[in-house]
Amino acid sequence: MEAHALPISIDALLHGHVVEWERLEFKQGWNPQDVLHTICAFANDFHNLGGGYIVVGIKEQDGRPALPPAGLSPSQLDAIQKEILNLGHSAIQPSYHPRSVPVTFQGQTILVIWVPAGETRPYRAKQSLSDNNNDWREYIRKQSSTVVARNEDLKELVSLTATVPFDDRYNQQASLNDLSLRLIEEFLHEVGSDLEKQAPQLSMEQLGRQMNIVGGPREAPFPKNIGLMMFNENPEKFFPVTQIDVVYFPDGPGGDIFEEKEFKGPIHRIIRDALSHIQRNYLKQTVIKYSDRAEADRIWNYPYAAIEEALVNAVYHRSYEIREPVEVRIEPDELMILSFPGPDRSIRIEDLAEGRAATRRYRNRRIGEFFKELELTEGRSTGIRKIRRAVEKNGSPNPVFETDEDRTWFLFRLPVHPAAMRTANIAVTKDDMKGEAELVTQQVTQQVTQQVRKILSACAGELSRSELMQAVEIKDRVSFSKNYLEPALAEDLVEMTQPDSPKSPTQKYRLTEKGKKTREQLK
Repeated sequence: MEAHALPISIDALLHGHVVEWERLEFKQGWNPQDVLHTICAFANDFHNLGGGYIVVGIKEQDGRPALPPAGLSPSQLDAIQKEILNLGHSAIQPSYHPRSVPVTFQGQTILVIWVPAGETRPYRAKQSLSDNNNDWREYIRKQSSTVVARNEDLKELVSLTATVPFDDRYNQQASLNDLSLRLIEEFLHEVGSDLEKQAPQLSMEQLGRQMNIVGGPREAPFPKNIGLMMFNENPEKFFPVTQIDVVYFPDGPGGDIFEEKEFKGPIHRIIRDALSHIQRNYLKQTVIKYSDRAEADRIWNYPYAAIEEALVNAVYHRSYEIREPVEVRIEPDELMILSFPGPDRSIRIEDLAEGRAATRRYRNRRIGEFFKELELTEGRSTGIRKIRRAVEKNGSPNPVFETDEDRTWFLFRLPVHPAAMRTANIAVTKDDMKGEAELVTQQVTQQVTQQVRKILSACAGELSRSELMQAVEIKDRVSFSKNYLEPALAEDLVEMTQPDSPKSPTQKYRLTEKGKKTREQLK
């Protein structure tokens, strides 16, 4: 049997951190008929969630794994895997073959069957594996159960024939050479996948098929669109205008001055880069002190968490067949995010306006799958609720969600907090303190991100890169450089002890005078 590895860590899978519980099914022992029906249901992917996982060797209790695992005998594994292969040929139509991965978990051997969404749905499976039964049924997932598709559900499933979401299609204009091994390895490291250890020994085709970013026949494999979106340095070559534009109008759209910056590259990277740019340059905090109490009010002109959720959703739900960028427009009185097209017609505009929208089917199921592994999104239509919570916590006005009747565009509008000072650097107390207004220098802005704050707090004396990483409890060098060290250096909060030899093995880092002052203000 060909060896496979899971695309995510077994701990993340079994604790529901990345994969929703409805995409997981647990079986204490091997029951081929039950497993067959669930494979069929996950392959049909009725809600475009990306398939699912069947874990054999762990009992299910109230929809959750009952731990410690019961486990399987190692001698069973080969026979079970051969039976799964046979079921894919003889008991499901069209033929379908999931990936089965033996895993050691808490001292026991279990079998994880990874069932990606099928490419030739609808699938039908034998209702019974007995020799004298020739009834076949279409199975789908409803909540956390596998059921026979009937009536309207069956009609809708049939209507999905040959409609594979764009991000899960093969791209015949590209080759496997267009997939970057470095980007793939960075992703596998970040999500804690066991596949990271195997990646250097695998061919790109083997690695891509295990991650389900490569498809097609063995003699002519092609990368899937999701692979090119995530693991190619220039996805706009294949999907023109795959970018985020951030435009700032300090005097409003009618003014003569504006700033514009384009972000291109792998879609998860441009989200992070655009958010970091907005954080550093356009989010500011106002501090309001009071004479009658020690606590001050701290409010942001725009709450970061709301912007993050809205921008991730815009990249997640946009169409990559429409040549329009995701645009962020920042004006003195509001921040807007525009994407194309609008939400699915199953969502009522009235529900959208009030933040109650919930879609039945996602436009880009694979993007959602990868974003959840990177913890960029939760899926399950939670985005609007998260935005509203962030806005409420900051005391900002309610956000506005707009689209047109034809659903050709979607616009998110976030009004500025009314108490946010338009002047960049000061806030004034509400009490004039007997005629002497107290001014609070507004140095602590969103430019000092949480990551940079950790650097400032940890940087005592002169420290090497590894010492700094240990102090802020980060093991990933790429993430540390990009999110911690480089922003601190760019803001002149930290400096090198050997600036003329930036790659010196004896290089160390220390706080600048600005960094020391900022650290005191943060305290």
